[in-house]
Amino acid sequence: MGEEIFIVFSVFGSLVAMLGLVLHYSTKWKAMKGLSAEDEQTLEDLRGEAEKMERRLDSLERILDDEVPDWRSRRHDPL
Repeated sequence: MGEEIFIVFSVFGSLVAMLGLVLHYSTKWKAMKGLSAEDEQTLEDLRGEAEKMERRLDSLERILDDEVPDWRSRRHDPL
């Protein structure tokens, strides 16, 4: 009889421990879904830099179009 009680408590304890782990990590995963304020600011900064680079590239392409009209056809790989 004592052996059956030990088995029941062992199984019950294991289930409680597994449930605790699942709940613990599901809470952590939910917390990690969103971006932190610092991450959002970094992304915003990177987006601004990318837009600046795009404007510069557009300006350079306009200058090249004026100065060297066939520069695009000189490329080995098409745009």
